[in-house]
Amino acid sequence: MKKLVTGILSLAVVAGLGLGAALAQGEEAGGEEHAAGATPHYPLHKPEQQDWTFAGLFGHYDKGQLQRGLKVYTEVCSACHSMDLVAFRTLEHGLGYSDAQVKAFAANYEVQDGPNGDGEMFARKAVPSDHFPSPFPNKEAAAAANNGAAPPDFSLIAKARGIERGFPQFVLDIFWPYQEGGPDYIHALLTGYQDPPEGVQVAEGTHYNPYFVSASALAMAKPLSDDQVTYDDGAPQTVDQYARDVSAFLMWAAEPHLEDRKRTGFMVMVFLLILTGLVYLTKKSVYANKEH
Repeated sequence: MKKLVTGILSLAVVAGLGLGAALAQGEEAGGEEHAAGATPHYPLHKPEQQDWTFAGLFGHYDKGQLQRGLKVYTEVCSACHSMDLVAFRTLEHGLGYSDAQVKAFAANYEVQDGPNGDGEMFARKAVPSDHFPSPFPNKEAAAAANNGAAPPDFSLIAKARGIERGFPQFVLDIFWPYQEGGPDYIHALLTGYQDPPEGVQVAEGTHYNPYFVSASALAMAKPLSDDQVTYDDGAPQTVDQYARDVSAFLMWAAEPHLEDRKRTGFMVMVFLLILTGLVYLTKKSVYANKEH
């Protein structure tokens, strides 16, 4: 039986290694196939795994980074992308702002409310209980202003996007969960704009990006440039830093209770380990007096 199990495991490892090599070879050949006119597999380039403070079992959000990411979102991304599911009041606990700061921040936005006593809708300044408003009145208007493609909502984008991980990473993920695929993808996309390779043509009004998950080019032009957003804490004002900060912020927007979840999960695991030990000692004590 032991030899049989060992043989099965060996075959699984060999098969996994072969599959991983085939996938890697396919990724390397993706650009050549694309240039030759064959149908490629998207994204053409796999996003690199980044180092995030919220990764791992004891990961946590860097509030300074989240505040910078919010600044990038409000000054750049919010012109096209909404965050309909995120309320202003969550900024107080999640990003470390005071109640007065949240009220002042919310007051920078206008939201539609009503109807009033005359049955009409009206605009008013936002309050902390309101959600981030959309820059467009509806999806049709959003699509009309963006070459026919409505920009996606950013509330859950960090969980909705991700990268495929081959062997042996997906096996390791069973024991050490990998949930940073969304931020990795967003960072790669924002920093991956480049000129198309020789022989590759993109449609008019689109921009080449080998990290885009649906095609080799997308309608959104490169949104970030160096020194575009002014930071108050001395952090580098580069495209790479902007992309990291806004990716972390969008991860928080998608999972604001990540720290609490990990803390609770750790306590549950400790409890289960203690319970297992107590059950074992109880079993040993009960059967110690049995006659054999």
